[in-house]
Amino acid sequence: MIEVEKKFNLKGDDEKRLINGAEFICETVFTDVYYDNAGYSLTTNDKWLRSRNNNFELKLSLDKNAERVGDLYEEIENDAEIKKILNLSDVGSMEASLEEDGYSKFCTCKTTRKKYKKNGFGIDVDFVEYNDDFIYELAEIEIMVEDKSEMAKALEKIIDFAKENNLEIGYVRGKVLVYLKNRSPDHFQALVKSGVIKE
Repeated sequence: MIEVEKKFNLKGDDEKRLINGAEFICETVFTDVYYDNAGYSLTTNDKWLRSRNNNFELKLSLDKNAERVGDLYEEIENDAEIKKILNLSDVGSMEASLEEDGYSKFCTCKTTRKKYKKNGFGIDVDFVEYNDDFIYELAEIEIMVEDKSEMAKALEKIIDFAKENNLEIGYVRGKVLVYLKNRSPDHFQALVKSGVIKE
């Protein structure tokens, strides 16, 4: 499956309006740990490796344009497949393989997520806490599609839905980029220079 999503900053009554009439699915709390090496070879190629509650996931961008309106990612959740894609040494666990090949943690954050369904869209409202009392709040509207050919249409649908709910359609940084901009400017600038993100 391919995840098509767009992030939104919520202001004033935005959240109340967005979830009005929505079906509440659940509230979950999870901790994400993101990995890269000293040269940022994953993230500067728009590859995002994380452990979420100790399960590894690799997100591979399907849209390399830093000016993109939304996020289009393929998600790989099988350790053996992740090792193969990243050409990691196979020395046991993912943690051991990452350490063997010079990868380390660069961002850890705890997210309290409220999930909703509304008109066929998934809505996630996130409250993100980082290790040093830094917090960030945002919403994501998403659709899962079977094929890459459906991505552009899905993104259009998300934007139309957001406009119907009077949300501001603009560039919104994800939780890791907000952290890097505030706490790791060298890493953030490496992503800007590589064309993965805009300033």
